[in-house]
Amino acid sequence: MSIEFGVFDHIEPVDGMPLNEVYRLRMKQLEAFDNNGFYAYHLAEHHTPAVHSLAPSQNVFLAAASQRTSRLKLAPCVYVLPLHHPIRLIEEISMLDHLSNGRLEIGVGRGGVMEAFFWGQEADSDTNFHRYLETLDVIRKGLNTDLLTYDGRFHSFESLPMRLGPVQRPYPPMWYMRNAETAALEGMNTVIVGTLDSLRKETTRFKKVWRQTHGEGSLTIQGQEPKVGLVVHMVVADTDEEAIKVATPAWEKYRWNLAAPRRIEAEKRGLTQFQSSRDGSFGFVGDRPKSLPQRETRKDIEAEIERFDLQSNRADPTRLGGVALAGSPESVQRYMEEYLETGANYFMCSFQWGDLDHETAMRSIELFSNEIMPRHAKNPKEGSVAG
Repeated sequence: MSIEFGVFDHIEPVDGMPLNEVYRLRMKQLEAFDNNGFYAYHLAEHHTPAVHSLAPSQNVFLAAASQRTSRLKLAPCVYVLPLHHPIRLIEEISMLDHLSNGRLEIGVGRGGVMEAFFWGQEADSDTNFHRYLETLDVIRKGLNTDLLTYDGRFHSFESLPMRLGPVQRPYPPMWYMRNAETAALEGMNTVIVGTLDSLRKETTRFKKVWRQTHGEGSLTIQGQEPKVGLVVHMVVADTDEEAIKVATPAWEKYRWNLAAPRRIEAEKRGLTQFQSSRDGSFGFVGDRPKSLPQRETRKDIEAEIERFDLQSNRADPTRLGGVALAGSPESVQRYMEEYLETGANYFMCSFQWGDLDHETAMRSIELFSNEIMPRHAKNPKEGSVAG
């Protein structure tokens, strides 16, 4: 079975490195992804007080990336839709799709109410959820019309000319993260966060709901096979020991970067409205909206990762917490064989996270591209052979 490979990125800070140098080195990585046959580069959106993302404007960074790559798809993952005005986003999506010659793919999500609070928006889950739904509806309509008329709770437009439109029609491919059922119902690709066991269950669910909703063998609205996969944070080195030594402290740093700064800021300000009613702890998504479908129950990511850590198979030290991977190409290949058994058709790598440096990431990219991808890639790079 062949699959496609993508990359997920936050662009985390590097101690002592100027921001312009962080960006310059990341562009080097994107050139490597482009040259080695990766399908897409997926970039997250986060804003202050989060510290694990130095690219709060994905569109600015991806516009630059569009001029340094020629084949690699460029994918905000995700646009936190409640934080965006839909008309501006429609225009920027159209610009990016043209700048990249039709290589843009769109990830969408609602983000968390704590981030909305710091952004100056309503900080209740129901409002956040409905703002997400309306913004998504406006974007889909606006990308595929010449005149936009819309009368909603948050936005109203009367015969507004849509001067810009995307290359890809009716709009670029869409992704929904972390919930396979919602993605399938909406006709979107999906990538989940979890273990191989959870991927197996979610892939089965995604395919079942897709079949029930869209029909047996049906494609996306863009005529593509729907994608489902898992985010895998990884370090690939010459030996397992070398990879584990580097990855273990980086994983702890990544976990801290992911959630702690926002939680600490909320605690410092006494923002008790963001405490979970279940256990009083500070997550960063808040309690679920009353109107939210049961399938959309979300948990604090930091708590989820901690649970994965506790449940991980310590018999295999290359599986960090069950959700990260550190090993030699041989160990990664064993993991890939298990991955393929889940039925997933997309594999989303993350190469620089926590306090990993650029050189470590580039070595992982080199080994993964040369030793792993040629055996499994749907469209292997020239000169390689898919097995």
